Amino acid sequence: MTVAVDRSSPLPLWAQIADDLRSRLLSGEFEEHFPTDDELTRSYEVSRHTAREAVRKLSAEGLLRRQRGRGTRLARPLLEQPLHSMYSLASSIAAQGLEERSEVLCAEIATCPPEGARLLCLEDPTRAVNIERLRFAGDEPIAWDRSWLAADLAEGLLDADLTSGSVYDLLLERCSTRVTGGWERVSPVLARPRERRLLRLPEGVALFSIERLAMAGDTPVEWRRTLIRGDRYCLLANWPAGGTTSV
Repeated sequence: MTVAVDRSSPLPLWAQIADDLRSRLLSGEFEEHFPTDDELTRSYEVSRHTAREAVRKLSAEGLLRRQRGRGTRLARPLLEQPLHSMYSLASSIAAQGLEERSEVLCAEIATCPPEGARLLCLEDPTRAVNIERLRFAGDEPIAWDRSWLAADLAEGLLDADLTSGSVYDLLLERCSTRVTGGWERVSPVLARPRERRLLRLPEGVALFSIERLAMAGDTPVEWRRTLIRGDRYCLLANWPAGGTTSV
């Protein structure tokens, strides 16, 4: 297919091509295959240098990634987690302009594992709300959440729509319980076969394991373990200007 460019326009040809490719990228046209330099040259009827300049511009914008020997691929946006706060996966996905949704694998009253029962201070570990969700960014699975909550605080979640959004919003709406703080522990881990299948994890990519205890005031509310793809998640640290640093 030949795509016309305006050779009388003051806008450089490479910029016109970049604009056209950007629109097509954002509409999802190149999910399966991004054109090679030769294909772009033929499609826009321009020189290889002009086609490469357009691709270089889109790479600089973070939309494409060029890899030696592997061609040009779509760059998947990273979800950034500030180190000073608990992450909100739903908010992070929405901020990237992607559809956020969840596949609910489990939502039931069940026995909480010993570690979770201890952290949640459960008197009866057999009565805990267990919610397990596979989280998606667009059509791509990105995280596997397994949450345990005290049933006397969170049983109302079992009748809620858990296919999108934040459990904490539902916890406030359905159970009048507001999460006010907590802690997280983040570790890199290697994926097991089931985890790799569930998350469609590319070869050679590891996972981040995130353990969380969420609190409502002084009351432990949720113990959660999340596995999130290492190619789609990063930790971000900021420090104030004028602060003392050492290396």
